[in-house]
Amino acid sequence: MKQKLGALIENALDALKTQGIIDQNLAPKIVIDRARDPQYGDFASNLAMVLAKQAGLNPRQLAEKIIAALPEDPAITKVEIAGPGFINFFIDPNSQFQIIKQIHDLGKKFGESKIGAGKKIQVEFVSANPTGPLHVGHGRGAVYGSTVADLLQAVGFEVHREYYVNDAGRQMDILATSIWLRYLEECGEIVSFPSNGYRGDYIRDIAGEIYQQAENDYRKPADLVIEAIPADEPQGGDKEQHIDALIDRAKALLGASQYDYIFTTGLKHILSDIKADLAEFGITYQEWFSERQLMSNGAVENTLQQLRDAGYLYEKEGATWFASSQMGDEKDRVVIRENGQTTYFASDIAYHINKLDRGYDQIINVWGADHHGYIPRVKAAMQALDTDPEKLKVLLVQFAVLYRGEEKIQMSTRSGEFVTLRQLRNEVGKDAARFFYAMRRSEQHLDFDLKLATSKTNENPVYYVQYAHARVCSVLRQLDEKSWDRDLHQGMENLEKLTEEHEINLVATLSRYCEVLEKAALQYEPHQLILYLRELANEFHAYYNAHQFLVEDTALRNARLNLICSVKQVLANGLNLLNISAPEAM
Repeated sequence: MKQKLGALIENALDALKTQGIIDQNLAPKIVIDRARDPQYGDFASNLAMVLAKQAGLNPRQLAEKIIAALPEDPAITKVEIAGPGFINFFIDPNSQFQIIKQIHDLGKKFGESKIGAGKKIQVEFVSANPTGPLHVGHGRGAVYGSTVADLLQAVGFEVHREYYVNDAGRQMDILATSIWLRYLEECGEIVSFPSNGYRGDYIRDIAGEIYQQAENDYRKPADLVIEAIPADEPQGGDKEQHIDALIDRAKALLGASQYDYIFTTGLKHILSDIKADLAEFGITYQEWFSERQLMSNGAVENTLQQLRDAGYLYEKEGATWFASSQMGDEKDRVVIRENGQTTYFASDIAYHINKLDRGYDQIINVWGADHHGYIPRVKAAMQALDTDPEKLKVLLVQFAVLYRGEEKIQMSTRSGEFVTLRQLRNEVGKDAARFFYAMRRSEQHLDFDLKLATSKTNENPVYYVQYAHARVCSVLRQLDEKSWDRDLHQGMENLEKLTEEHEINLVATLSRYCEVLEKAALQYEPHQLILYLRELANEFHAYYNAHQFLVEDTALRNARLNLICSVKQVLANGLNLLNISAPEAM
């Protein structure tokens, strides 16, 4: 209905342009909202107030002219002016039943649109360092990013989903060294494990696999490994200096080829697990983009040279700095360390330029809330390289806190003490995990209640929504058991029999699905769809509890069946966009 009203208003504006009342070049955005109070109609527009100044009329005068120029439409019973110039539309209640026919005709496509047609968007999300399994903290960003991408695609955008693999740099060297030290233990060497190493059981698993395949090929005596290494933190030393020295020692003792084998084996093992976990969680990507690729093809070096040529790099204390403060960042940033290694930030600059070079109209990054301070420096680099920083949209996701009863689960990737995404999925299931992750605004903290997520009660929101879908299916099974046929045509011809309050409310809610989907997509807010599905499910359950559907009156029965089948279709469509199942029985 909003689309229809928008088209009618556009026709009225064209008529006013022809009459010379408003400028031919005006192309205002037509905003139509649902009225908050039924006494003011069903929909309202503030267009007259927006255009009044350009038209040289007061808003109420312009509103009168817009109303006079509106084409007639049987769905509109009355149009009024309210307040300073709002245009209020009153809709024929029977015309609202057209939504049931639309849902039936479009089926799985109902709700989709072409708003974003012709525009390409890249959505990068998760992008966790491949230094360990994904944990429950990563799960929220995974669900949020994938759902935003799916919503944008549903409204017509061409969407490219991407995972940026940080497979270079210090953290990966710490991973490789941690694996090698565990491998030495498999060989029988006794080496004190660094406090800053990766300690999870998965490190031992990878080390064990290497030992099974290579036996002692990568073995070095423990005394050579620890000789002249600075003390670790528990011994009163600096843990960072200690781990960096161990990395250098591993590279020196193993040589480039053997070290690369340990490094690559660990990377492939963990990345394979990450891909499998995300796929089981209903998340796939068009591309897994490697940071090492940026370094090997010279992209990082070329990007830094461009910054240098533009006068934005300078030397200080042995390091190379980017003068990001000149573009609004709070301070300048190091891009090349004293030891000659480029920083993660240097790679990130090259990566974002690479994204823009691929021709996307917009790039979206889904980052953890702790990366908020990283945004200004990335945009500063984009500005320094004469690219449009406004093409980058960063969506921040707060942490999800997992509770088991009253106990808060502590998580640390380095120590290995965390609940993996796989463990969460196995415990509560993909559907519940995805629903709970998406049901709050991304910037809000989320307490994940394991007990609630696994309960089969109306208090569990995902169960409540899925149960509404299953209930409709049960009604259709009962119809078969009675050997009654559903007459779709007769039901459509008798929709005016749906006069109960529950029925009117359901029809009105169904008619909002398209606009909810559009807003959820354009505002990057999947939780709006969750809220809508919960509302629709609630209204259906109330209807189910108050009325019989399989009544003797065939006309009324078929009208009600058409209504509840429309509810079933919309529930299924919404759940599908969230990558959550719509069960037929529960």
